[in-house]
Amino acid sequence: MTAYCALEGRARGTGTIETVTDTVADVEAPVAAPDLHADADGDADAEATTNPADTGDAEPDKPKPPPSTTLLLARHAVTAETGSMLSGRKPGIDLSDKGREQAEALGERLAALPIAAVYASPIERTMQTAAPVAARHGLTVRTLPGVIEADYGDWTGGKLGDLAKEDLWRTVQRAPSRARFPAGESLAEMQVRMVAALETVVGDHPGETVVVVSHADPIKSAIAHYTGAHLDHFQRIVVSPASVTVFQLSAHGAAMLKCNDTGSLDELIPKQKEDGADGAASDEGGDAAKGGNRT
Repeated sequence: MTAYCALEGRARGTGTIETVTDTVADVEAPVAAPDLHADADGDADAEATTNPADTGDAEPDKPKPPPSTTLLLARHAVTAETGSMLSGRKPGIDLSDKGREQAEALGERLAALPIAAVYASPIERTMQTAAPVAARHGLTVRTLPGVIEADYGDWTGGKLGDLAKEDLWRTVQRAPSRARFPAGESLAEMQVRMVAALETVVGDHPGETVVVVSHADPIKSAIAHYTGAHLDHFQRIVVSPASVTVFQLSAHGAAMLKCNDTGSLDELIPKQKEDGADGAASDEGGDAAKGGNRT
């Protein structure tokens, strides 16, 4: 089942124009009658010498577009506290039996993709979710501290029902950019370090497909950043356990291919272009990579 998420330099050269002023003599020289034949021949000769097709000069190749990185953001699978407690960075919170099933299913969904690296927040539930994904590709899970859960400070381990009665809860829901957790971090700080960590990963893997397993709030803040939404709107985004959000990122910009997806990701599998009029086979991304299907 797929849940939908509704969001959404030119370098200027400076040239110097030189003005050339000619001095005209008081007496102009007589103008000779034009020789039409000579002009015609001259034009033809000029064309012959300046036409790249006639001289064999090839036009310079167009620069290749910068390689894009396919970034898959996966939320960890469920624990016994998911939905009732604010686990935060509290240690010792493992996946539940259902969560382990979700993690295995996530690994299966991503098995056919050409994944080059798997990163995870350094917390048990994210590392345990990332493990089946990495195993299917013969990879080791790399810890990425920058994508760790928000530091909820004194709220860590609290019951969501109790926290919802606090005045700060209304700020978190209505104006999260102004929210700071007691003895913890602000949501704005969380977004900054989350995006910085993801940008480092993208820079380290140009043209590759990478998985990063993180948490709901950090992923929501990244979605807001890459889609141009203000952080105050990030509570409108839903990121379910074991869901996948996919971005294609390059020096030219960002495109969200999938958001909060819990279904098949087969359309992200690169397809081989068959030999034909275009020549040798080459890799070609699926419809999603070209912006055709976005779910």
